[in-house]
Amino acid sequence: ASIARVPALLLVPGVAQALLFPSRKALPGLIPGIRHLSGGHRAKQKKMLFRSTRGAFLDMTFEEAVFEGLAQDGGLLVPHFIPDLSGEYKKWKNLSFDELAYEIAKHFVGEEIPEEDLRSLMKRSYSTFSDKDVVPTKKVGGMDIMELFHGPTYAFKDVALQALGNLFEYFLTRSNKRITVVGATSGDTGSAAIYGLRGKKNVECFILFPEGRVSPIQQMQMTSVLDPNVHCVAVQGTFDDCQDIVKALFRDLKFKKQYSLGAVNSINIARIMFQITYYFYTYFKAFPNCDGEMSFSVPTGNFGDILAGYYAKRMGLPVRHLVVATNSNDILDRFFSSGQYNKYPVVQTFSPSMDIGISSNFERYLFYLFGEDSSMLKQMMDEFNRTGKLEVKPELLATAKRDFLSCCCSEQDTIDTIASFHKQHGYTLDPHTACGVRAVQMLEKQQVPQCKAAKKHKMVVLSTAHPAKFSMAVSKATGGPPTLPAGLAACQDAEVRFQVMPASTPAIKSYIETTIPDFTGQRNVYTVQHIFSATSIVAAVFIAGVLVGKNV
Repeated sequence: ASIARVPALLLVPGVAQALLFPSRKALPGLIPGIRHLSGGHRAKQKKMLFRSTRGAFLDMTFEEAVFEGLAQDGGLLVPHFIPDLSGEYKKWKNLSFDELAYEIAKHFVGEEIPEEDLRSLMKRSYSTFSDKDVVPTKKVGGMDIMELFHGPTYAFKDVALQALGNLFEYFLTRSNKRITVVGATSGDTGSAAIYGLRGKKNVECFILFPEGRVSPIQQMQMTSVLDPNVHCVAVQGTFDDCQDIVKALFRDLKFKKQYSLGAVNSINIARIMFQITYYFYTYFKAFPNCDGEMSFSVPTGNFGDILAGYYAKRMGLPVRHLVVATNSNDILDRFFSSGQYNKYPVVQTFSPSMDIGISSNFERYLFYLFGEDSSMLKQMMDEFNRTGKLEVKPELLATAKRDFLSCCCSEQDTIDTIASFHKQHGYTLDPHTACGVRAVQMLEKQQVPQCKAAKKHKMVVLSTAHPAKFSMAVSKATGGPPTLPAGLAACQDAEVRFQVMPASTPAIKSYIETTIPDFTGQRNVYTVQHIFSATSIVAAVFIAGVLVGKNV
């Protein structure tokens, strides 16, 4: 396999870039800026509108919210209200997964996508999954495990990103616009985004991942996709560095508008919307008569997956508790235990997709915890950005604990849980799912009242990835590597393509600027000739300047 590496030091210097690649005007057909609807227009709307958690941007349409990603005031987009489906959801108990996805999505999409088109989008999105149930639940040793890894990349992110990729393409084709998707990944988001966007018309996809901090198979999945609209960058830093770069690019409003930036990370509200579906679907499978109550244990780092469960509960699904299961990067467990959300250095673990120091989606939950008080949230987030610390009052922590339980799983706990399940039940957990299972076991051992078994209550663990994606942890726990499914085995000897760059926003920005297709649709790429020519021009300009200076 050949690996294409372009070190950051070889990036074309600014002077040469200006000579070789003149700065462009905005690309044609870009996504428009935020449109503020008048009060009269709002009154006529039959669709959901969206706003920023920090209060500066209101009344976005669904399409605008999908393309906006991070709000221009630095906040995250949320719906004006959470739909109340308590009197409606029981009618959906016999629906297929794609039909259920349609029923939930239409409450957020409204009339912006015709019914026939939205149904078709959902059907096409979930036809790529290998299991007829899309997200089947398996009973293993008395534990209910929701398998979310039957999509193209064998991770739960496929559920949202297969649909988001089709949604992007639908909107862009309808309006003849272009978008530059920029995302950060701690492992699974990257491959799921790439598989959802590869070959899509009018879409360029840039994925940043921390060099050496994703599993080998995760990296192979991303970098072996050679479609010309896919660009992978190994960032010399942590996932938080990657995430900070993405946020910085979105905060650069001129750059964001010029290149029509779009998000695939869970900061995109559409991702949360699509993930709500599997909470409802699993409930219907567990309680066909809709006469029970459920809790869900969710391995989480960025708080997106579990936030979808919180939305499901707020929408009327009978959810008793949501269990926040973390690895050693335990900022979320510390918050739900003590009320303190303080940033610590990220440590590398066997569950790399949760190696996250700051949970991007957590701001959405804080918005609701603070009673949708945007000014209070902004003040708290500004303080957190300045100090790395945030603390809520005891009464707010008590409110949070009514919805969430939490547990931190150590590295040894992770390996022991994989080993015991493999030995006792012949079932192999991936290290993230092991954290979810271990969290339930620990809470039950502590005799937490909310976790006690009840006749009409079930606890379900979300299994977020196929164990074959994490062979190092599985081999350590079981004594042998997991069996690779065909889709992962095909990546092993594939040709790969990616860049290696420092954790630098200017470097990534420059790479995007020189890679994006120009008006003719051709891509600019760095070649040896480009670098030689750029260096020669800079040298010539320098020498000319010296000679002129001497003559003067």
